[in-house]
Amino acid sequence: MIEVTRLNGKAFTLNALYIETVEAFPDTQITLTTGRKFIVLETEEQVRQKVKTFYQQVQVLSNPHLRGEEDEE
Repeated sequence: MIEVTRLNGKAFTLNALYIETVEAFPDTQITLTTGRKFIVLETEEQVRQKVKTFYQQVQVLSNPHLRGEEDEE
């Protein structure tokens, strides 16, 4: 889960595994695989970093093939 902030300043948590896209219009819009959309105060880069940190914490990126490494030693 990642914590993000609505435009009204209220923070909420979002399951990062369901994020399909993050776009800036200039407000940052997060679209989930379910089709729900959220507009947040964080920048696109901040959301991307939070998702990356979350994936590392749950070890989604621990598989060398998911990281893009060809040979596992």
